[in-house]
Amino acid sequence: MEYNRLKWASRRGMLELDLILMPFLENIYLTLGEQEQAWYVELLACEDQDMFGWLMKHKEPPTPNLKNIVGIVLDHTGLK
Repeated sequence: MEYNRLKWASRRGMLELDLILMPFLENIYLTLGEQEQAWYVELLACEDQDMFGWLMKHKEPPTPNLKNIVGIVLDHTGLK
């Protein structure tokens, strides 16, 4: 997915998600490997409520790929 589309897709309906995903995209995404970038695209296809629960550690992501990218996002946001 091209970067501008990722930027648009990273803007979500929840301010809390925007404050996590936008800085991650702008500062970290391009440094990720191809596989991790694909996981991020997979994450963006998820529902906001699910993503919020995962990033706030209220719920566990259902797949290994999502667990991996949520961990990477959390490692780079300071939300541990």
